[in-house]
Amino acid sequence: MLDIEPMKPELTFKKRAYTALKKAITGMDPYSSPEPVWLDERQLSEQLGVSRTPVREAIAMLEHEGFVRSVPRRGIVVVRKSLREIVEAIEAWAALESMAARLAAHHASMVDIRGLRTLFESFGEQHPPAAFVSEYSAANIAFHQRLIELGGSELLVDLTANLLLHVRGIRQLSIGKSERIARSFDEHLGIIDALERRDADLAERLSKEHTLGLAAYVEKHGKELLGDGPVRPGRF
Repeated sequence: MLDIEPMKPELTFKKRAYTALKKAITGMDPYSSPEPVWLDERQLSEQLGVSRTPVREAIAMLEHEGFVRSVPRRGIVVVRKSLREIVEAIEAWAALESMAARLAAHHASMVDIRGLRTLFESFGEQHPPAAFVSEYSAANIAFHQRLIELGGSELLVDLTANLLLHVRGIRQLSIGKSERIARSFDEHLGIIDALERRDADLAERLSKEHTLGLAAYVEKHGKELLGDGPVRPGRF
């Protein structure tokens, strides 16, 4: 018989605080404003209805994952990655997703592959992506998440879980640029075509080229996308 101690309430609260804070932080866009977002431990404790101990522990976990950073004598700030860090994250994503695309071409069912196409069925001449940026951005993120899943590798899913959360904000910023959105739409359909033809080499190449294209775009237009506003404390 296993000798398991009863779960301590504080551990449960820590997990709840971590889940709630991570959902809120990854659901925001830290690049949409030049002002950083600062976390107030006391305020978070009140909002979550728990003591400051589980909040502090949850913040430590999020700092380990790269979502927040402790600033001496100032507090906790939501991380805004540097241009170089963002480009490197996108490049890492390109390597992992392209392998998932290769695996998907071999193993994913045709029903699941066609499910990727349904994400974009509403877009066309009468419903152009450029005129429905928010809607298309959601479809774009869903496409990349689903493509990783279709690779059938739990390890790839785990490796990309937090990576996508870091990359998602910059994807949303860049997808609104007219020169990116039309290309993105066509490239997505090209990847899906390769998957449907079970052409693993092509699916891998197109997936990698698609995401590396984003990396090159962000590297070229990074200052425009991220802004260079003043650093003033905000509140989360």
